[in-house]
Amino acid sequence: MAHGKKYRAADSKISREKKYSMDEAFTLLPEMKISAKFDETVDLAIRLGVDPKHADQMVRGAVNLPHGTGKTTRVVVFAKGDKAKEAQEAGADAVGAEDLVEKITKENWLDFDSAVSTPDLMGLVGRLGRVLGPRGLMPNPKVGTVTFDVGKAVRELKGGRVEFKAEKAGVVHARIGKISFGGDKLRDNAWALLELIQKLKPSTSKGNYMKSIAVSTTMSPSIKIDVNEIQAKFVTE
Repeated sequence: MAHGKKYRAADSKISREKKYSMDEAFTLLPEMKISAKFDETVDLAIRLGVDPKHADQMVRGAVNLPHGTGKTTRVVVFAKGDKAKEAQEAGADAVGAEDLVEKITKENWLDFDSAVSTPDLMGLVGRLGRVLGPRGLMPNPKVGTVTFDVGKAVRELKGGRVEFKAEKAGVVHARIGKISFGGDKLRDNAWALLELIQKLKPSTSKGNYMKSIAVSTTMSPSIKIDVNEIQAKFVTE
């Protein structure tokens, strides 16, 4: 695939062989912007020394990024009574129970980014597993989206909460903001994500846990980050 002139110009600013420090990478990142038409999303990719096929090596969680994601998150909540009212007051985009399940089932309505459910309605929500599961939209207690504290869950999701999960190859992909944030805020968000991933290290993971880390915008080449610097920071804390 042939890359355009702007991509090649961005690519010329980095060395493919070099592993950059966090400060170097996030100072360089804003210069990698390619599109003038939209605010590119910034993505962090971490390859972990885990095998997600084994349940005891699955790494998944949710992090509240200090500077948010720059994305408007649409949240639906499966709740009844006072909990439905609480969700609405917290800013949920849609709230319901049987009616919401029916809307999703019959109208194939999926105009949302995250779903929250109270625990008592998970039997009902479970009917949507085949629809929501493959899209990563199924409420899950491990990431705090199955909870009676629906107000808090909605506020966190709206305020910059990012869910992540190790894929088959043990790679975690997560958005950490927009290129317009600037290097300092993006670096803060990246550290918040990395610190949580470190805390979630499975006891069965042997050898190097974080094998490689790279950051890129939607359209730019990726910048490789020095894993040794990351690991050293966590060892000294």
